[in-house]
Amino acid sequence: MTVTGAILRRELGNYFATPVAYVFIVIFLVLSGAFTFYLGGLYERGQADLQPFFTFHPWLYLFLIPALSMRLWSEERKSGTIELLMTLPVSVGAAVIGKFLAAWTFTGIALALTFPVWLTINYLGHADNPVIALSYFGSFLMAGAYLAVGACVSAFTRNQVIAFVFSFVICLVFVLAGFPMVMDIFQGWAPPALINAVGRMSFLSHFESITKGVIDLRDAIFFLSFIGCWLMANVIAVETGKSD
Repeated sequence: MTVTGAILRRELGNYFATPVAYVFIVIFLVLSGAFTFYLGGLYERGQADLQPFFTFHPWLYLFLIPALSMRLWSEERKSGTIELLMTLPVSVGAAVIGKFLAAWTFTGIALALTFPVWLTINYLGHADNPVIALSYFGSFLMAGAYLAVGACVSAFTRNQVIAFVFSFVICLVFVLAGFPMVMDIFQGWAPPALINAVGRMSFLSHFESITKGVIDLRDAIFFLSFIGCWLMANVIAVETGKSD
């Protein structure tokens, strides 16, 4: 854990050592505000909740998280520093977890900076703050799922653009799982159990359940287990790519 913490602090410091971090945060805050107040019609709804704010998070993450995660490992492989990293007394698992937690923490900071929207809705009416807090937690978990996919894909390639595109496509599949355009692929040949399993893999269904204030441990377990599986795949990818 000490090694993982050191990697976390190093990677998190690297984010703020360049303008990339600030650009990401500004873009996220601007887009989330624009979608909430203009497309979501927060004022026009006349309800003291943040449903329009959280509705767009899966789609914001779909573009922004792959852009954040695409450099996690691809840059290491391109510059050759992954070999140097692996010569240090650091296990692959610790490096993977440390890098992931740094990116997740950074995303959490960006998400926390949207607190003025929460203050605004409390000023305008009597908001259900426990539901809003639970929705923030669900958004943070979902962001971790996106990051886990992006980090794993980044470990397979030296090209950041390729990492972005493949991360985007994979995340899009999990966002749209349960929609007819995805389910129709499995209709006619897949057993019902597999079709139901694919439908339950949707990010949207689990996240929407959380934003409605429904406390179901299965939603949290889904995101946490999803993150764990992709981090294990990330470890395998890094181990495989060390000799490339």
